[in-house]
Amino acid sequence: MIRRRTLAALPLAGLATPRPAAAQAQPAAWPNRPLRMVIPWPPGQQTDVAGRLVAQMLSERLGHPVVPDNRPGAGGQIGTNLVAKGTPDGYTLLAGSLGPITFGPLVSRPPYDVERELVPVALYGEAPFIVLVKPDSPARDLKGLIDMLKARPGHYTHNSSGVAGAQHLVTALFLAKAGLEALHVPFQGSGPALAALLGGQVDFGFDTPAAAGRLVSAGQLRALGVTTSRPSPLVPGVPPIATAGGGLADYHVDSWASVMVQTGTPRPIIDRLAAEITAGFAGAELRERFSGIGMAITGVSGPDEFAARLRRDWATFRPVIEQLGIRAE
Repeated sequence: MIRRRTLAALPLAGLATPRPAAAQAQPAAWPNRPLRMVIPWPPGQQTDVAGRLVAQMLSERLGHPVVPDNRPGAGGQIGTNLVAKGTPDGYTLLAGSLGPITFGPLVSRPPYDVERELVPVALYGEAPFIVLVKPDSPARDLKGLIDMLKARPGHYTHNSSGVAGAQHLVTALFLAKAGLEALHVPFQGSGPALAALLGGQVDFGFDTPAAAGRLVSAGQLRALGVTTSRPSPLVPGVPPIATAGGGLADYHVDSWASVMVQTGTPRPIIDRLAAEITAGFAGAELRERFSGIGMAITGVSGPDEFAARLRRDWATFRPVIEQLGIRAE
């Protein structure tokens, strides 16, 4: 169980540095057999595609196959727990993502402890969420949306892929920081949520470029802003929410892809994996393939930088989640 006290503590012992183990020296022969990349989502989902691309790259760089292994269920918690409870020998990797790693410990009691049982290796993909409205919405830009919501608190509606999901929490943070109220209408997944926005059942919503980019390009939805603090190459010409003022200057949220391993994995193995991932993204080919699945590569964060990022994200979302009493259904 994740304990709020330990999760809030700085530094996070399990995330900042791997747990001391009897054999911390890297085995000279590692790797000497195939590795497994556990992907806690079904085939075709963005984290799945990203994980498979990285598994292929690591296979080439390590000289041994890195075999994708889909273990979906419970919002990514089943596959994540499988890795957390595994053997820390460097042969089982986790395709980590925002939901089960950042949000899961804050809105539920997952069977794993991110702080104590998992170690960050590398964070390498970034995708903003886009603020979306229909083309006939009176909100022509971010300021227009904010003014519209302020004028009639609680009157307008927004969608999400489900209670306590990423879209719900990203929208809740936006509303809380701007001092706005809107009615949350959850759906069973991103597809139905987008369909409701297209059909005029809700007034606005947040979604990723992978899910909504083509609808924006086709003129079926209007993009008002992105959740990253900088403009995103995935949504050209769309301003960051942080530029809208009104308490939003420090607003930054993105969806990301990563590799994690079990706590206790020897640090030399972690460092080798991080170095190979960094080198793999140095070329244009892999970056272009990520762009094709709606993720930008703005750099690779290594173990310590990745751990610091998780601490910041927990500190950002915890007060909003507690204030609103958001719990996973």
